[in-house]
Amino acid sequence: MTSHDKLRRLRIILSDAGSAAIALSGGTDSTFLVSVASGISGLRVMAITVSTPYMFASEVEEAAAFCKRYGVMHRTITMDIPETVRGNPPDRCYLCKTEVMGVVRGTAGEAGISVIFDGTNADDVSDYRPGMKALEELDVRSPLLEAGLTKSEIRALAREAGLDVSDKPSNACLLTRFPHNTAILSGELRKAEEAEIYLTGMGFGGLRIRVHGDLVRIECRTELFPKIIEADIREKIITALKNMGYKYITVDIEGYRSGSMNKNI
Repeated sequence: MTSHDKLRRLRIILSDAGSAAIALSGGTDSTFLVSVASGISGLRVMAITVSTPYMFASEVEEAAAFCKRYGVMHRTITMDIPETVRGNPPDRCYLCKTEVMGVVRGTAGEAGISVIFDGTNADDVSDYRPGMKALEELDVRSPLLEAGLTKSEIRALAREAGLDVSDKPSNACLLTRFPHNTAILSGELRKAEEAEIYLTGMGFGGLRIRVHGDLVRIECRTELFPKIIEADIREKIITALKNMGYKYITVDIEGYRSGSMNKNI
């Protein structure tokens, strides 16, 4: 089945819903899903973004701007760090998804919408995704997964549709920048966000900051090692991150690994 066959399948799945609320994070998958849904005649769509302190502020803003541009009904719900995840437990993804999707379902219910969609894709089932258990428990459907669309196919289709998010790097919430069983403070989340945005702006895309108290560990792609240790680049990074409040600045010689803070890795 080609990606366009899967896209046709996706449109059928969405159309059959009649009305749906879509959890919109601002990432490629959920944005693409909202884009497709918005083009289906007769489908009532509400996009819901739950803004938490451990989300990148830019993604919340981009989600709102996208919906405004495409004329999609959109709600942004601000939520504090849930008590269940404030200690960053190993099952934080499940606990967080339970809280967030509970808010999405409640907001959708107030609008008379019972069908909830999210942006899980076909590749996610082979990855470590503990939050998917929460989706099952809350009866949240994943149309991209149901249609069999993979991440690369979604990017290609988004590019064809002219969506700016087609080549947007995959991201994860800021909780993943801290070890499990670490008390999470909003100020530390903002500092990690600032550091990562600064380094990305220097040309180190696909990078992660990992925070261990006053020590920050930089995970970047191994092919970028020569650049990041250049004397002038190194000094700029050291100065900037120390000014943010970090005392020790390190580069992880294992390079970037998705989910490296997970206890099972």
